[in-house]
Amino acid sequence: MVTQDNAAQQGLSAGQYITHHLTHLQTHKPLSVIDMSVLNLDSIFWSVLLGCLGLWVMWRVAQSVTSGVPGRLQAAVEILFEMVDTQAKGIVHNAHSRKFVSPLALTVFVWVFLLNSMDFLPVDLFNTVLTVTGLNHYIHALRVVPTADLSTTLAMSSSVLLVCFYYNVKIKGALGWAHELVTAPFGTSKNPFLALILGVLNFGMQMIEFTAKTVSQGMRLFGNMYAGELVFMLIALMGAVGFGSVTGVALWLGHVLVGTGWAIFHILIVSLQAFIFMMLTLVYVGQAHEHH
Repeated sequence: MVTQDNAAQQGLSAGQYITHHLTHLQTHKPLSVIDMSVLNLDSIFWSVLLGCLGLWVMWRVAQSVTSGVPGRLQAAVEILFEMVDTQAKGIVHNAHSRKFVSPLALTVFVWVFLLNSMDFLPVDLFNTVLTVTGLNHYIHALRVVPTADLSTTLAMSSSVLLVCFYYNVKIKGALGWAHELVTAPFGTSKNPFLALILGVLNFGMQMIEFTAKTVSQGMRLFGNMYAGELVFMLIALMGAVGFGSVTGVALWLGHVLVGTGWAIFHILIVSLQAFIFMMLTLVYVGQAHEHH
């Protein structure tokens, strides 16, 4: 959803307004472009809050399951669980692994969906609340879509990478996986010198593959949600002209119509990105079970 923004009331230009809404609440000002000591407190807060909310809702549904006619929430969760479980069975063929992987995939889908859904809140909702309550003197910036933060999405994809490492070791054994790292995809040779060269090439290709999977999974989610957030801001700016002219009225009407249309279309994006992230998690974990 979008509402008429308060950029004009704050005396901000369009660029300053967008920059303000794209600024994180951080522990301190970054010392460089890549400062690993900086934490985006807003992304951490909303990620933890929505993660706990999702787990609580799923727990409540599990506690209230009935064998009779299910309620709408229970029916929705059951449909979602069956969908995830069906996808997991088609990708991860180890039944024992699915006891962990299926709930993991379900958790990933629900969590990412909730994080993405924060984009439906009015652009200036929290900024207005902070201003009215006077908290804007202490909280100068606040972003509420954690998946529009690259550090969040890369942290999630890195967690998937760690799960893949775990199953590589569990299924193949530490020595078996180590052997695979230096023999796939180009194989090896009985010639010691050639075997050494192939081993280095194989290990390099494996590291590139793991890195590419992790970066692409995180970047895909971030890119789509960041773009969606930016579009919402641009649409909101259309309503900042005011009603002092015919152009202003036309822009405000366009702001409402286009914003509503984009919000409806964004429902598909939010759901699709959660599904894609879940599917990539299943695919990568499934590949960790395969021997080369």
